[in-house]
Amino acid sequence: METNLNFTVADAVVKELVRAGVEVAFGIVSIHNMPIYDAILREGTIQLICSRGESGAVNMADGYARATGKLGVVITSTGTGAGNAAGSLVEAWAAGVPLLHLTGEVASPYLGTGRGYIHECKDQLSMMSGACKNAVRLRQPDQASSLMKKSIQEALTAPAGPVSVEIPIDFQSAIVDDVTIEELKSEYASLSNLVIPEKAAKLIAEAKRPVIWAGGGVNSAKASKELQKLAEQIGAAVITSQSGKGSIPENHPQCIGHFAAYEATKEFLKNADLLISVGIRFRGNETSNWKVPVPEKHIAIDADWMAINRNYQVNVGLVGDAKAILGSLSETVEQQSITPDASYLEEVLELRNKVRAELRATLGPYEKILDGMSEVLPQDTILVRDVTVQANVWGSRLYEIYESGTSIHASGGGIGQGLPTAIGAQIGCKNKTVVLMAGDGGFMVNVGEMVTAAEEELPLIVVLFDDSGYGVLRNIQDAAYGRQVAVDLLSPDFVKLAESMHFDAVRIQSADEFATELQKAVENRKPSMIVVDMDKVGPMAKPFGGPPGAAEAFKPKRI
Repeated sequence: METNLNFTVADAVVKELVRAGVEVAFGIVSIHNMPIYDAILREGTIQLICSRGESGAVNMADGYARATGKLGVVITSTGTGAGNAAGSLVEAWAAGVPLLHLTGEVASPYLGTGRGYIHECKDQLSMMSGACKNAVRLRQPDQASSLMKKSIQEALTAPAGPVSVEIPIDFQSAIVDDVTIEELKSEYASLSNLVIPEKAAKLIAEAKRPVIWAGGGVNSAKASKELQKLAEQIGAAVITSQSGKGSIPENHPQCIGHFAAYEATKEFLKNADLLISVGIRFRGNETSNWKVPVPEKHIAIDADWMAINRNYQVNVGLVGDAKAILGSLSETVEQQSITPDASYLEEVLELRNKVRAELRATLGPYEKILDGMSEVLPQDTILVRDVTVQANVWGSRLYEIYESGTSIHASGGGIGQGLPTAIGAQIGCKNKTVVLMAGDGGFMVNVGEMVTAAEEELPLIVVLFDDSGYGVLRNIQDAAYGRQVAVDLLSPDFVKLAESMHFDAVRIQSADEFATELQKAVENRKPSMIVVDMDKVGPMAKPFGGPPGAAEAFKPKRI
């Protein structure tokens, strides 16, 4: 075989990225990834987005992947650089985001020696393994193409998640053969013609009060149409997780939405006779730590074998592609001549209206801000929510989402990841409106990434709720202890800060001003920030005390 003396491991890495359809990569250049950056430059088709921090770079790749459904790619340095990425990789893991993390390593002769090679980490591979779906190291330069192919496939394979690939710096410039490696598959079965177990068909046919609980797996599988069709066929109420928002249009009369832990929903579930759960983790904070009651009869659909019986008991587990399984269930239902119960559907609609009215009654002046967003923003707006009171209370529940990929939030609960995540979403969907809801405390974590948004000339809109502190924690501490500690923060002048980072910015002091300013930001198509002065706008009608049971969990007790 004739060797191309200019083809290196870095070239092999980039070649496989291009073959996988990668168009954008996020990261920070370093002495331990420079050959890969140079190979991307020479290849010429992948856009490089230069973040201001590794954690932000991962969040950008995460947001890009969630908004587009494509593989997110991030490139970081070794040791501290990889460590900075770890927290954001945990978020991608929690959300099941297909993401490839490329990181350098010290030169191969010094791995594990502790000799103090620059950027050395005690055990980087274990650190990355703990943060990701999987972490691998290139151990032979000639296996670069194979390792890249395998890692890309693993990141994309359901249940999707981040895969970290570390490549020692001396390997990156090593000359290797330019080989072609293909995986050959035989088409042995059609996913559109699955055989549904008789037990599952019988449970559906007998159900009079069915409930579907839809999670992020529906959106990942692009199965929204199939979910809605099945719900309408059997007359099911549809509850969603936060990740499941958009799996059914939230103005649909059968959509209860992200209200599972509300008391009215719990009472409703006590009388349900069948649960069909689809691609959902049943997270603790969304189920009152698994105290939300579910019917004894339960059909679970998931791509992950280990999701079955992980949190709630299952009668029938259907493991595979949600789109194909829901489609086959619909075909089965068509043969059963099921007629939805009109009185039950009325009850579902009543519950839908009740939980929304109850929540609206707590908002006080922020109801006008919610309504302003609903009236001004296009229906396909991508709403990114950092962890903050307004996002948790109504941004994740009352602002309606109509399609997959337009609702993005921090699944792992970490603050400060919203800004770079929104940047990634906007880069992936440049013609859409992208809006970030954030609080001042979390926003400061990655505030430097505002310059990245400006540098890329992104029309990102930041709605910043400024109460000079950690609002969620304030309320939980008040409820649990009757006092506060370490939650008050000195806010900068956010308007001046934003303007110094090339954003248009305005501060509003009443909810009446909001819709007008938001309309301007939408029309201007420039990096924009609206700072909501919460002291001037005023308090909510009812303080938010955190997820159900949060305050009780922190009170002293014997365990």
